[in-house]
Amino acid sequence: MYRFFVQPQINQDNHRVFGYEVLLRKQQHDCWVLPKHFTDISIPEQTKLLEETANSLHTAVNHQVLAFNIDNQQLRNPLTLGLIIALKKRIAPAALTIELTEAPSLEEIKAFSLAVHQYGIDLVLDDVGTGSNTYQNIRDLLPFVDEIKFALQNLRQTGEEALIPSSLAFWAQVARDYRLRLILEGVEDEKDQALAKKNHITLHQGYLYGKPSLV
Repeated sequence: MYRFFVQPQINQDNHRVFGYEVLLRKQQHDCWVLPKHFTDISIPEQTKLLEETANSLHTAVNHQVLAFNIDNQQLRNPLTLGLIIALKKRIAPAALTIELTEAPSLEEIKAFSLAVHQYGIDLVLDDVGTGSNTYQNIRDLLPFVDEIKFALQNLRQTGEEALIPSSLAFWAQVARDYRLRLILEGVEDEKDQALAKKNHITLHQGYLYGKPSLV
């Protein structure tokens, strides 16, 4: 069995939950675990689960955002775009954002961005500064997205915590230059909040505000 867990996203300007990231989990015996791949469950099944999750959270009533991850394999599936558009129509007026976990090609993001924006769906580049989402790799993609996410936990897990202040300052400037929203992910304590405030980042996500939970 697969279900989506959700983690709240907080706007520090008004201390309100403005949205949720949905995170796929698989039931294994008595535990919920990360699936090995996003593609372990089909896009039609995922969009059905997403609709159920949106209804449970009352995102339409509360005008909140539902953020959904896809990888390049899913992006390149010819059925994905139509299923996402159909989902957006069903959950309206709730907002839907698509988080790209990997950097696609320039031509791919041009076409995908044009299509989803016609239906009011925002596009996000996840985990900027780590993995394949380095500045050099995604610089030309930035005009076609609405938001970037910087994950503190990624640098902590690789023992590069000392790089966080300078790296975050760099990506905060990138967000300002390209007029993008920036979500700081992995916020765990007041020290992280202070670092965010120093860089004028008001959109937060992390264990400080809530761990992923089943709805």
